Amino acid sequence: MSGTAFIGLGANLGDAPATLGWAWLALQRLGPARVSSLYRSAPLEAQGPDFFNAVVALQTAEPAEALLERLLALELQQGRERPYRNAPRTLDLDLLALGGEQRMGTRLQLPHPRLQERAFVLLPLLELAPELVLPGLGALQAYLPAVAGQGIERLGDFEALTRPQLPR
Repeated sequence: MSGTAFIGLGANLGDAPATLGWAWLALQRLGPARVSSLYRSAPLEAQGPDFFNAVVALQTAEPAEALLERLLALELQQGRERPYRNAPRTLDLDLLALGGEQRMGTRLQLPHPRLQERAFVLLPLLELAPELVLPGLGALQAYLPAVAGQGIERLGDFEALTRPQLPR
């Protein structure tokens, strides 16, 4: 199915903001795209340094499986390893939703499981699409009170904060 793909970006190893900036540039090559603000969040169900997060809205005609493969390839280019569940990561790209698709496969679930339980996904996603309604979940605005206690901070303009800094 084609339409708007919402992709979650996250990283907490290395120069995470710069890595997210790299991922944003790579995603723009796939089609017209918009990006949320940059956020910093405490690890949820994980350990390690704080995460930097954002969400991209990408216009695509690519099937979900093919888009997922592209996202996994981008993660590998940035050295993503998966030694255990919720391990710290150099780059995490999650296909959160694609058009109105609903899937419950072993490899791909749409909407992404538990996206409504995570402030680091919900806040940037709703920044891009405040009235978003997803199959099986309904209006995402309704989930905001449940994530209000999670540690998250909006840092500001994504592109300004992820641009590589030139030496002085």
